[in-house]
Amino acid sequence: MAYVEGFVVPVPRDRLEDYKAMSRVVEVIFRELGALDYVECVGDDVPYGTLTSFPRAVQATEDEVVVFAWVVHPSRESRDACNKAAMDDPRMKSWEGKIPFDGKRMIFGGFVPFQGL
Repeated sequence: MAYVEGFVVPVPRDRLEDYKAMSRVVEVIFRELGALDYVECVGDDVPYGTLTSFPRAVQATEDEVVVFAWVVHPSRESRDACNKAAMDDPRMKSWEGKIPFDGKRMIFGGFVPFQGL
């Protein structure tokens, strides 16, 4: 059964092109390591809610945009192996110290689909 890893990331608007460049590299690596699908989306209609919202969840500021992303893997085991291998990949290591967002505010998690896929 497929397994989905989801992300919500606050990205400074002036670093969005850097983020997209990083994302293109990450996508290639993840697909090489077995990911079935890789999707990243820039927030277009994500108002700051009174109680809950995507911007609130990642403490986005006025100068940041929210990115919503997901990666589909064949299984949780495949996802775990992919993530481990990706962290050791020299292409990923090239971004160390240059990540164009605050990783402390990124939300991520793994999900078992019950519909679709």
